Amino acid sequence: MVSKEIENIIVKYFTNQASLSELDQLNQWLKAPGHGPLFDNYVKTNYAINHTIKEYNAMQTKKHLLDIISKDKKAEKVFKIKRIAFRYAAVLILFLGLGYVLMQGFFSTPKTLELVEEQIELLLENDKAVVVINKDDVQEIIGSDGKVIGTQRGDKLVYNTDVVDGKLIYNTLSVPYGKRFELKLSDGTVVTLNAGSSLKYPVNFISGQNRQVFLKGEAFFNVTKDENHPFIVNANNIDVKVLGTKFNVSSYSEDENISTVLVEGSVDVSRNGTQNKESVILKPGFKAAWNKYSNAIDVEQVDVEPHVAWLDGRLILHEVAFTDILKKLERQYNVSFINKDKKLEQRYFTAKFDTEDIYEVLESLSTSGNFEYEFNKDNIIINP
Repeated sequence: MVSKEIENIIVKYFTNQASLSELDQLNQWLKAPGHGPLFDNYVKTNYAINHTIKEYNAMQTKKHLLDIISKDKKAEKVFKIKRIAFRYAAVLILFLGLGYVLMQGFFSTPKTLELVEEQIELLLENDKAVVVINKDDVQEIIGSDGKVIGTQRGDKLVYNTDVVDGKLIYNTLSVPYGKRFELKLSDGTVVTLNAGSSLKYPVNFISGQNRQVFLKGEAFFNVTKDENHPFIVNANNIDVKVLGTKFNVSSYSEDENISTVLVEGSVDVSRNGTQNKESVILKPGFKAAWNKYSNAIDVEQVDVEPHVAWLDGRLILHEVAFTDILKKLERQYNVSFINKDKKLEQRYFTAKFDTEDIYEVLESLSTSGNFEYEFNKDNIIINP
């Protein structure tokens, strides 16, 4: 909510009547999470009311606000617009009341991206049938023999532990960009799949054989301990072998590295398909990264939190390249970027976002990175 005091200061700002102390107060309010989009829409509403203005630039408005504060008590006009028009617009907003404007949607976060929501899909029994997973549904998953093999409740799918079969029958769960999903395998192992990921796994594991699954993308594993049946995650060129532990594997095809970060327990990371396998044993708090170009596995101690923050919808960046940040945002929010500011490709950023939407993330990054952005249907264009 916007307080009456801030509302009055915004109106004074548009009518060139705000004092320097009020402008400074407005600037401090703008720094708080979620207030940027509200201010953007306030600007948009004023422009919409004043029919003589064809377009607006909220970023330019906020930059001008800072310019005013930094000058020697000199107020400058922000827009080339008649003061009488702003005064009428401000009076109209006061007359309507901010609560009414909020109800009408003027001050909600601007949904200017045309996003197409994709569905989570479950490919059954060796690619024979597809089940669409809706997070609002509760449904039983039926095998080809007519028996229930699992149950989906919301954003979780749990396989039965009493399913017995003499041969391996695989299912594949695919999670599109913008979504996450939790899967509980028949042995009790819990797998959380990140956006843009898929996991191929047996409906039930066979006694005397390793428990092997195949990952594309990123997932967090909480593996049920079974010393007689090691659990193996095949992630492209890497095998991660465990008995019982918690770890994160990221193996997106567009990334340079396939990385494994160990949270708890112990894992053996090795290259697969080679005669002389290079393998490393990880301890908790360490990361093993296989580079597809050097074909080498590097091990380093890391802060685990940034690697698993996605489980809670958070995004933690520590000296991350801008191009890699765009990849993460595309996956997490199901958007596409076009970067026209090539200088940003040489920049690294440190930031922490707690479940903000894409608009708030862009607002923060554009401020620290000194760039502008615009929306074009389902694309976000980064401009110098």
